[in-house]
Amino acid sequence: MRVMVIVKATKNSEAGIMPSTELLEAMGKYNEELVKAGIMLAGDGLKPSAYGKRIRFSGGKKTVIDGPFPETKELIAGFWIWQVKSMEEAMEWARRCPNPMPGEEGEIEIRPFYEAEDFGEEFTPELRAQEERLRAELERRQQQQS
Repeated sequence: MRVMVIVKATKNSEAGIMPSTELLEAMGKYNEELVKAGIMLAGDGLKPSAYGKRIRFSGGKKTVIDGPFPETKELIAGFWIWQVKSMEEAMEWARRCPNPMPGEEGEIEIRPFYEAEDFGEEFTPELRAQEERLRAELERRQQQQS
C-alpha cells in the first residue's frame, strides 16, 4: 500500500524560516532509515505558499490565484511517499519522525493512495492499459534522469 505522509505547514514554515542544522541531521538520519527499510519512495520539502499559485475551477471558468494563501493549517510544508504493508506500519514509522517543526506544534497526516481496484468497473481495461503505459513511461524517464 502506498501512502502520502503530509507535513503540515506552520507560521515559521510559511515565513520561510529554514530548519536548523540539527533538524536537517535528524531528518537525514530518519530518511536513511526509511530508505534502508525500503519504505521511502519519494519525499521533499515545499517552499512557502507565497511562491505558489492555485487554479480555481468554477462553472467552466478557471481563475489563477497567487500565493500566499491565508489558511496556514491547511497548507503543506513537505511530504513523503511510502510503500508500506498497512496503515499501522505507516503509523509506526510516523511515530519515529523527529518533530518537523521544532518550537511549534507540528502535524503529520497520512493518507493512502487510491489503487486501480478502488475504482471498480468504471476503470475499464482500456483505462487500465493507459495507466500502465503512463506509469511505464514515467519510470523510463526517471531512469534516464538518474
